Amino acid sequence: MFFLLCCLSSVSKIVNYPLFIVNYLYKLMSDNLEYKIGISLIPGIGCVNARKLIAYTGGVEHVFKQKQNTLLKIPGIGKYLANKIANQNVLDTAKKEIEFINKNNIKPVFYYDSEYPERLKHCEDAPLMLFMKGDINFNQNKVISIVGTRHATKYGKDICNKLVDDLANAGHKVIIVSGLAYGIDICAHKAALKNNLETVA
Repeated sequence: MFFLLCCLSSVSKIVNYPLFIVNYLYKLMSDNLEYKIGISLIPGIGCVNARKLIAYTGGVEHVFKQKQNTLLKIPGIGKYLANKIANQNVLDTAKKEIEFINKNNIKPVFYYDSEYPERLKHCEDAPLMLFMKGDINFNQNKVISIVGTRHATKYGKDICNKLVDDLANAGHKVIIVSGLAYGIDICAHKAALKNNLETVA
């Protein structure tokens, strides 16, 4: 089972390079991760404004290196938000977050990473960062969400199981997405696992 908790997309592509190059690239990605997490921690900066800041400044790291006067020229960024961006305390918090995710084998995926779900990008307020455990391709063709009441009847559970069984028996390689709640949600996850289908909570 795969758990989505809210990768670095190049890691798998650099493993054949000499070790010193791999270590250097890991350091670059880790350093950049500090800013990726940091921008999501700035008070008052939501997903939409964060992407606007990145677009105007040329990169997530550049957001933190702009002078306040420059930030004030960006639409939607007033003096209050410019002051919050200039406050570098979020980067200290981001470093602690990185320590936590490394310790717990959590994979961060940023909005501009190739592993970020393309379907989610159609939402104007799509989250900037996703944190997940497991290994799954969110961008495969067939993804079905099954959700329902926590107080499921036997009939409801039977229908849920039959739906997933039929998908698997028809040869569909599909990801079953649900909420890991009691009732229909957990029934969908169990049915997926029983049928060797990938499932996301």
